[in-house]
Amino acid sequence: MDPIDANIQSVTYTIRPAEPTDARQLALLRARLDAETDHFDRFPGEDVLDEKGFLQLIQHETGIPHSLLVAEVDRQLVGYARCVGFPLRRFAHKADFGVGVVRDFWGQGIGRALLQTTLDWARSVELQKIQLTVVETNQGAVRLYQTTGFQVEGRLKHDRLLADGLYYDTILMGLLLV
Repeated sequence: MDPIDANIQSVTYTIRPAEPTDARQLALLRARLDAETDHFDRFPGEDVLDEKGFLQLIQHETGIPHSLLVAEVDRQLVGYARCVGFPLRRFAHKADFGVGVVRDFWGQGIGRALLQTTLDWARSVELQKIQLTVVETNQGAVRLYQTTGFQVEGRLKHDRLLADGLYYDTILMGLLLV
């Protein structure tokens, strides 16, 4: 996959596959994203994925479709998207998707570019469905997913405990690629 360069609202960024040299920045980026927002599954410091863990993700060939993309501005990673297929034949037609962009770069089209690049990849490896979960408070993400064709497939009531001490629903979304 060739890198994609874009300039939207005066921010020039590149979307490209993750490389082994990105592992350290990816670990720092994930920790930053966890601390910046309640939109992710983890509280800050939980389920930490360090440089070695990201290096293994980048280098590990699992035999299932997987993609790890990064968004880069001035040689700094500001976002990433990960899409991972399933090893069981009953589920081999689909993959889980997740994306995160540093708050300073929200609204610049980076999340949409990561999503679109992932969807292009998914079609190229002949996946039939992409699925994801999103917390109900993340309405910007819900709108983004809906504008690219994702549909709400379900809702898990009181599924996530957020920093405010309240429980929120998780929205299940999917996109058929066929």
